[in-house]
Amino acid sequence: MTDSDSTAPSRRRVPAAVAESALLAVACWASFLIVTQLVSRVHSIAADDNDIGGLWAVIATIFVLRGSYEQTVAAAISRVAGTLVSFAVCVIYLAVLPFHVWALAALIGVSSLVMILAGRPGDAATAAISTAVLIALADVTRQHAWEQPLLRLADTVVGVLVGVAAAWLSRAMLRSRGDKQDHRSEG
Repeated sequence: MTDSDSTAPSRRRVPAAVAESALLAVACWASFLIVTQLVSRVHSIAADDNDIGGLWAVIATIFVLRGSYEQTVAAAISRVAGTLVSFAVCVIYLAVLPFHVWALAALIGVSSLVMILAGRPGDAATAAISTAVLIALADVTRQHAWEQPLLRLADTVVGVLVGVAAAWLSRAMLRSRGDKQDHRSEG
């Protein structure tokens, strides 16, 4: 056996890997459509911003959808916690001041510090990344900069909910399949 053979998935794992990947793809598709086609009807700054919102929701879905429902829920809590801190830090700053590169660095530090002091150091990176993107978007959409944190929070919630729903659906389908297989083996 070669080294490459030892890292290849077993043939039994391929159907499960295909199913997991398909679930992720469909969940991301749903997140994007929900934000760009439905949420954007509630409030929209511009067509380009709707696509950014869709992308933000897709990223949230990718971030939370994990191998099990329990792992997905834990990742969802992490994503929402980091995004909420980032939202608060950014909306407070942007209500008073415009984008500046020093603010980008300072707010990343502040959002990370808040997560660490809140006892969630593992979520500091999520808060920092969200802050970096929100402040950068504020530079791109200066006229509506203060709205970016609110819109991206809504997009995150959609992506997280879709990811959790997909994990729940997957678990329900696996349980159903397991019940059918149990009944077959009994008969």
